[in-house]
Amino acid sequence: METMTAQRTIDAPIDDVFAWLTTTTNYTRSPLVLRCRLTRQGDSAPYGVGAVRSHLWAIGWLSERITHYDPPYATEYVVDRSVPPSRHELGRMTFTETDGGTLVTWTTRAEMRAPLIGAFLTRHLVRPMITRSFHSILDAAGTALTQHPSPNPA
Repeated sequence: METMTAQRTIDAPIDDVFAWLTTTTNYTRSPLVLRCRLTRQGDSAPYGVGAVRSHLWAIGWLSERITHYDPPYATEYVVDRSVPPSRHELGRMTFTETDGGTLVTWTTRAEMRAPLIGAFLTRHLVRPMITRSFHSILDAAGTALTQHPSPNPA
């Protein structure tokens, strides 16, 4: 099992960053994410506890279920099904207000399910791909949340 983490400070208010990153249909603004859908709404909010999200990324397909939702500070999920097959223990995003905006820490703990070579593939192939995907989504969030409209010409 490998732990993968990506961090980024986004120059935007914590509420906006939390809302953008928990609405996973926004992830398609990353070139590494092909499709995201909310297949079941959560109990207290669309992307709250119990919500199920379906993602098609360049690295594979995932069905995730939200297990913790504490706006605007944290959300957690588990991957219930995936192609290629994986074991997943934890997915977590935390949001912390900073002088520069909002620090996002995205962590997941998972491994590819493949007899004999799963740990090797996870460490040398899957880990870099997942980390790159997380950074790409965080970059997309930063771009979307920090674009300022140009003033209208007079």
